[in-house]
Amino acid sequence: MKNLQNIKNVYFLGIGGIGMSALARYFKFTGCNVAGYDRTPTALTEAMEKEGIDIHFEDDIRNIPKNWNPAETLAVFTPALPDEHQELSWFREKPIGLLKRAKVLGLISNEKSGIAVAGTHGKTTVSTMVATILNETAMGCGAFLGGISKNFGSNLLLPKDDSPWIVAEADEFDRSFLHLQPELALITAIDADHLDIYGDKEKIVDAFEKFISQIKPGGKLVVKAGVEINRQRTSAEIFSYTLKEKADFSTLNLKLDAGGGCYRFDLKTPEGIIANCKMNYPGLVNVENAVGAAALSFLAGVSANNIKAGLEKYTGVKRRFDVRFKSDSQIYIDDYAHHPKELEALISSVQTLYPNRKVTGIFQPHLFTRTRDFAAEFASSLDLLDEAILIPLYPAREEPIKGISSETIFEKMKLENRHLLSREETLELLRNEKTGVVLTIGAGDIDRMAENIIEVLKSKN
Repeated sequence: MKNLQNIKNVYFLGIGGIGMSALARYFKFTGCNVAGYDRTPTALTEAMEKEGIDIHFEDDIRNIPKNWNPAETLAVFTPALPDEHQELSWFREKPIGLLKRAKVLGLISNEKSGIAVAGTHGKTTVSTMVATILNETAMGCGAFLGGISKNFGSNLLLPKDDSPWIVAEADEFDRSFLHLQPELALITAIDADHLDIYGDKEKIVDAFEKFISQIKPGGKLVVKAGVEINRQRTSAEIFSYTLKEKADFSTLNLKLDAGGGCYRFDLKTPEGIIANCKMNYPGLVNVENAVGAAALSFLAGVSANNIKAGLEKYTGVKRRFDVRFKSDSQIYIDDYAHHPKELEALISSVQTLYPNRKVTGIFQPHLFTRTRDFAAEFASSLDLLDEAILIPLYPAREEPIKGISSETIFEKMKLENRHLLSREETLELLRNEKTGVVLTIGAGDIDRMAENIIEVLKSKN
């Protein structure tokens, strides 16, 4: 299937995933019949059902619409599904187009001028910032995001008819980003991750190098300073970005407002200074993300005033440095960080923002393989906290690995003030001790604790 022009019906296997749901919404909003399966109901599936998308939660082929014309039907699946999935097996036996999510995203975005944000962390924030900035311009953009933008209330931004740009998060998992052929691309980081897929970091780097080789002729690449990649693998013009060090794009005169409300800085570009930029969204790591987003926007032809307006209006992504509760004495931040480098960046940013407050981090490890491969690194990152709580691991798509659990990380930590607790025990501990900043950290379902944590913190004021 080389194009989607004749498609009138789309069925999603794993519709509740953040990337899958953005595609489901895209097809629904462009007039297709859309339905799908997912394992469990979530706030995201509930929102899609309210938008008119039919979703069920049992792996049962009887729930697949049978009145759709196969020639006009597409089935989209996530690689997270097991091979023995009954509905997936049914589609494999039918004369119906069956494509991975990443392939479909490529078919949509490659028809326009794509802006692809890649990297082992930070890509959701940067891509959402780019979409927010471009949305300030007359040309606008479309966007497929890896999180729910607070500015848009969605993970999808529909493009204006005459907009040339599609912003997409370029996911390295399962080498998905190799389906993209962007005009502009950015790499935030290349760290060892997804070793269950790649085996070692060398193969991860090779995949990123293949990704940059696919940038369209005349395109541009932005790379965070310090990221090691063979630049000979692309014909794109290359630019660098960083927070404060020497690069094509960086900040000057970076200051945190006395009240801790926002960062102010001048933005250095290859063509001069964009003065008096303001970020109302917290976290030093997000200022660096903003520099990358501004770089892409600048190279897309966005004016200085629109870049400044977009950065100032940016209100964040759910579960990315997401301030869920704030009072004079208590602050609660929820974050999706699930790699040791992400934990380190999050904790350091929080400590910079609130230097005199006790920081308590509640961490839920994500995947048995990632916990096994990075236990020592997770331990080192969590040791940066004033107090650490580890709750049971979230397995996602994986079967258990003998001897691997949250305790694997816990035993390698040096921090004295650490706990290995259930969710209920965690809430009880929070009730009975003094807290300053509380973090929930992880890519699993730890965010389901949020309302209970907020209730506990409110009761202490």
